[in-house]
Formats: sequence, C-alpha cells, structure tokens
Amino acid sequence: MDSEEPQVDSSKSYETRHVHQVYEQIASHFSSTRYKPWPLVERFLESLPDGSVGIDVGCGNGKYLTVNPNIFVIASDRSQNLVKIASQHKPHSSIVADNLGLPHPSDFFDFAISIAVIHHLSTPARRVEAVAAILETLRPRSEVSAEKGFDMGMEGKALIYVWALEQKSSRRGWDENDEQDVMVPWVMKRKDNQSGTEETTFHRYYHLYRRGELERDIVEAGGAVFESGYERDNWWAVAVRKSPT
Repeated sequence: MDSEEPQVDSSKSYETRHVHQVYEQIASHFSSTRYKPWPLVERFLESLPDGSVGIDVGCGNGKYLTVNPNIFVIASDRSQNLVKIASQHKPHSSIVADNLGLPHPSDFFDFAISIAVIHHLSTPARRVEAVAAILETLRPRSEVSAEKGFDMGMEGKALIYVWALEQKSSRRGWDENDEQDVMVPWVMKRKDNQSGTEETTFHRYYHLYRRGELERDIVEAGGAVFESGYERDNWWAVAVRKSPT
C-alpha cells in the first residue's frame, strides 16, 4: 500500500475488503493466538468498582470478558465469527456491531475499552468519529464531580489502545520516519491431505499512530485525556468526556 490514505468516499469498502473480510476468514486462527490479557488493560478492568457496567468495542474473541467477575460487559465486534467465540464468555453479552454505529444509549456506561481497533479505520475523520462514538456512551461528569475537579470515580472512562509507529525495537522495526498507513500480513497454515501444509497470507490495513496523535484524536472527538502512555508497541490513553464549559 502506498503512503496515501484511501479516499473518504471509498473508505467503507476499503475497510470491508482489507479489515472486515480478513478477520472473518482468520477468526478461528486469530483467536487461538489471543488468550493472554495485556497487563495494563487487566489492571484497568480490575480497578473498576464492583457492579460497573461497560462495553468492549472491537472485542475480538472476548479475552477481556473474564478478567473481572464483578463487572458486566457488553462486547461487540464487526466480525460475526469472532463474536461467536466471544459469546461463550457468559454471563456477558456479545453482539455484532460496527464502531461507527454502536447500538448503545448515550451517557450510560461506567467504562469502555477499545483495544487495538481504531487503527483499522482508514481516514483521520473516521478514526476521530470512532473515538467520539465510544465517548458518547460514557456517563458524563456530574455537577458534583465537576466541583471536585478531575475525579475519575465520578464519571465514565475509556481505555483506548492503538498500534504505535515507534516500534524500532520490535520484530517489525517501524520507526518515526516510516509510513503510517501499512498492510500487515497474517499467515495462516492449513493441513492439506495431498500437499501437506497449505499456507495463505492475508493483509490487514493499519494506521500506525505517532506520539501524541491518539491524544489529539481524543480531544478532537470531544474528550479529555486523563492519562496516557506507551506499552508493548502501542500508544494508550484513558479518556473521559470533556465537561461542558
């Protein structure tokens, strides 16, 4: 893929071809490689008060649904095959839904997580829209919490992860001078009775985030960044809805 992003009018079909259809085909194999929660995501979920209700947007196989048994999660993913796998994690709910068309009420949830999802949106506007869609579902800051300052215990919060451009020490070797819009291969091997092993390579679209880019997207989407950082070749941020002025 060249360095130019797909045109806005073709972005949906581009993502269908280079993201959605790929995950439908690799769902089972992908799930078999995704079983261990990332430490910071695990800590975020375990820190939530008992009885908290939230959403996991782009849940994949639902590996985060079992982290904290004292919260309830409505998980969603664009891939029907991944949602079938995630739905095994009861009592949580798993549904097929697009990040840009979440079927959730506004101002409702205590928390949200979006782990390695938004970087699959192919234009800046769609990535900001995806962040805004998540933030809109969160409980806004109450008048009481506004008077007390930035009190995370009084409002909904979202943990968002995206792949980083700055991965010089990783096996991929990307760094700040590399292109941000890339195709990442997924190699799937199948046993074939005649030829032994058959290998198929799929390519998924990713936008690699620069330092500070995720924070800018959150602010543009109407949010405020509570904290942010870098972990395991990803940029992450905890965001809340910006209080009205």
